[in-house]
Amino acid sequence: MAKALSGLAAKAPGMIKGVVDYSTPKLNTFWHYARVELTPPTPADIPKITTGLQSLVKSAKTGKWRQVTVKEAWLNTLITAEIAFWFFVGECIGKGSIVGYKV
Repeated sequence: MAKALSGLAAKAPGMIKGVVDYSTPKLNTFWHYARVELTPPTPADIPKITTGLQSLVKSAKTGKWRQVTVKEAWLNTLITAEIAFWFFVGECIGKGSIVGYKV
């Protein structure tokens, strides 16, 4: 047993270095996208948001939504399903159980 532990202790620095070398580029990529995608909107983003909402309302009024390709429609369906999924997961977390509220 002691021999196995001493062998593991001897290999640990090399294993840790391998894990660090493997994970460093992946973590750098994660942090790059996390800084860009996970930040809340700034006041400079508000005009872009209102323009996007106005174009969405305009396309709904003119019927442009009927002119999407099957690929775009499928992508929109997946995005809607993901938003609904996370909404329901948040509801379950918030109420503390899967079924019913504690009244």
